[in-house]
Amino acid sequence: MSEEKHTHEQAHESSGAGPSSPGSTAAGSGSQTPNAGEAQVAECLGATPNVGASAGKPRVVEENIWIEDPVSGNGDGRAVAAIPKQSPPAMVVDVRGLKVRYGKLEAVRGIDLQIPRGEVYGFIGPNGAGKSSTIKVLATLLRNFTGTARVTGIDVARNPQLVRERIGYVPDFFGVYEDLTVREYLHFFAAAYRIERDKRLGILTDVLELTDLTHKIDSPVDSLSRGMKQRLSLARVLLHDPDLLLLDEPASGLDPRARIEMRELLKALKDMGKTILISSHILHELSQLCTRIGIIEQGKMVVQGSVNDIYRRLGVLRIVHVQVLIQSPELVEHVRSLAGVESIESQTDRLAIRIHEEDLSIEDLHDHIHAFGARIRMFQSEAMDMETAFMKLTEGKTA
Repeated sequence: MSEEKHTHEQAHESSGAGPSSPGSTAAGSGSQTPNAGEAQVAECLGATPNVGASAGKPRVVEENIWIEDPVSGNGDGRAVAAIPKQSPPAMVVDVRGLKVRYGKLEAVRGIDLQIPRGEVYGFIGPNGAGKSSTIKVLATLLRNFTGTARVTGIDVARNPQLVRERIGYVPDFFGVYEDLTVREYLHFFAAAYRIERDKRLGILTDVLELTDLTHKIDSPVDSLSRGMKQRLSLARVLLHDPDLLLLDEPASGLDPRARIEMRELLKALKDMGKTILISSHILHELSQLCTRIGIIEQGKMVVQGSVNDIYRRLGVLRIVHVQVLIQSPELVEHVRSLAGVESIESQTDRLAIRIHEEDLSIEDLHDHIHAFGARIRMFQSEAMDMETAFMKLTEGKTA
């Protein structure tokens, strides 16, 4: 077992990948060409060959899938067996007992996090709570951690290069390639992701259209606004169609218009079925966008679940505004007597009704008012306050 582990590490150390630029997790292109046997099996498995490993050494395409015979050590590059690739795991992200230390500071204290395919997961917490550290572990940028972290079933610690080919990481800063045009910038990363030259133009056209940057294709990156740079960062990480998007404060520092444009872009990616882990301080927008959220404080996961589940646990009330043709005292008393109604306030032109949704749904409230004989002119549910939930669950402390 120790010999296999040693050989496995040698294969990755010789992969030819250079250091990544800030904000980039593109795989290194390497300088050697894989032999025919290795390329054939890699294509069969749907994986990228592990370029540059020494001849005669067992090579790995996916975890525990051998290209050359680990026993006989065939060094001629021929594949002795191809194991059929299994279907993708249901969990795109699987983190268990994750701990991260910076010297004496324990930034992440044993969190568990599972994100199924197609989910948009919002990571919420005060500054210093451990959000960025967790995301950097999944982006293979932090190696000094304990616990397990897997992306599409691949161990982050053992196979960082394979993980990088399956993720798109957008940090809260842009990077250092500001002397290029948008076209040159995207072509550079398309080459780094080893996208075939004859396919690049079509892919660049698609991602520029998705991010609404087609008209800026020949503009210098340095001339773009911060909002456009953030959208260009998203275009970059979409080039290789990753299984997971890691977005660390993507709306940080954006003006209101740029935030709205970013939110609409993320909604489009959600509709495309992308799996997204996003951290943000803009809590209201997260509650609209995410299928599930996790609140972290002092390196520990305080609570996680759907937005409505968290509201119900906290007893956060839903406010429903109702306008009827005749606002009679009898109607007010009838509504007040309904199970699940916390309070009702008669305002100038409407009723403001606070309800516990676990006891009375919005639809049932509407039916009760209509059954009473009231003619409803307006019935509007107010979005629940994510800030209220956040303040109830956290104390504002850092790790």
